[in-house]
Amino acid sequence: MEGLSKQGFSAIWLPPASKGYPSFSMGYSPYDYYDFGEFNQKGSIPTWFGSKHQLLDLIKEIHHHQMQVYADLVINHNSGADSEETNPIDGKIRWTKFNPASGKFKRDWTCFHPSYYETWDLHTFGDMPDLCHRNPHVYSELIEYAQYLLDKIGFDGFRYDFVLGYGGWMARAIQELRTLRNGKVQKPYGVGECWENIRTIDDWLNETNSFTDNPVGAFDFPLRDKLKNLCDTFGFSLKQLTGGDTLVSQRPGSAVTFAENHDIVRTNGIINDKMLAYSVILTHEGYPCVFWQDYFNWNLGLEGQKSGISELVKIHEANAGGTTNVLYVDDNLYIMQRVGSGDQKGLVYVLNNRGDAWNGSGVITNWKNTKFVPAAWRGRNDINTPQNVVADSNGWGQFWAPPRGYVVYIPQS
Repeated sequence: MEGLSKQGFSAIWLPPASKGYPSFSMGYSPYDYYDFGEFNQKGSIPTWFGSKHQLLDLIKEIHHHQMQVYADLVINHNSGADSEETNPIDGKIRWTKFNPASGKFKRDWTCFHPSYYETWDLHTFGDMPDLCHRNPHVYSELIEYAQYLLDKIGFDGFRYDFVLGYGGWMARAIQELRTLRNGKVQKPYGVGECWENIRTIDDWLNETNSFTDNPVGAFDFPLRDKLKNLCDTFGFSLKQLTGGDTLVSQRPGSAVTFAENHDIVRTNGIINDKMLAYSVILTHEGYPCVFWQDYFNWNLGLEGQKSGISELVKIHEANAGGTTNVLYVDDNLYIMQRVGSGDQKGLVYVLNNRGDAWNGSGVITNWKNTKFVPAAWRGRNDINTPQNVVADSNGWGQFWAPPRGYVVYIPQS
């Protein structure tokens, strides 16, 4: 954790921490919300990730290195019920009787759809029983559980799984919770997995964030589609990066940007030149999320080198502030600047989609009579170091990037 903190990472998102069914699941099929690896049930005592003691030690270590930790909150569906029941509303038999060993949040058919409180639910997850959040018992239990995660386990916020499966008011209610950290009141961070187009994401954000002082963000799936095409589709035009059909272009303060995640990588992962995608999300607006496997397992972190995620994270923290201004764009060349804000001094980013040659253009920046040095770069089959750039008295300078590559230039004060 110390290494990640020193690189500039500010938070870690953990998989679901409570026990699912089967016990070797990743936790996205929750059974006992309060079993963090303590109870011998569903085939094991530990969860897939270990014991409650190990979880608490991990969170303590994360906090020690001045990072936050976010819980993956799966509250739409359940799995692994202990017995079947007949739902009298529709006469169907379902696995809905839950008697968890923790003794907390016991459930029966009244807790699930169809329920006396709500008989219709648009989005379900597979064939798992679907919790009815309109049921006051379910609602109060989930609120109590979220508070427990904040107060007793030590999480600082939530990633809301499958948010289209329940009303935005449920996430808003959780966002209204508060916890104490070192004697100070802290609001939980929140981001929703609304795996849809920009219109649906926008509607969900509007619903969820109405009348709240702690708004939730959302993952920018439309931008990720563009990044996948940038990396893997021949002939992708860089003009498409400037379209208004992404969350980061419409509501940058609500956008959590990403290149890969645990779901997409299994079926639609980026195959070629993935660092192009990371160079985009770590220089532009939004709250960028780095996939653990990319950084460690697939060796894209490259700490101490100029060509990996690590250097881009450092630049993001030190320089990627202020508004985004596109200075030049055509099918194969994209140049933008972040003008800087506060201690973040700004940058110029160049993306070259040509595979056969360096590419660049003269542009007018916000900086006059200023030297720019390349701080991070990568190119396909080209390891040459980009040259420094000097902007003249008008702010004009020539900025270049290697074949199928990028360069981030930093202004020198």
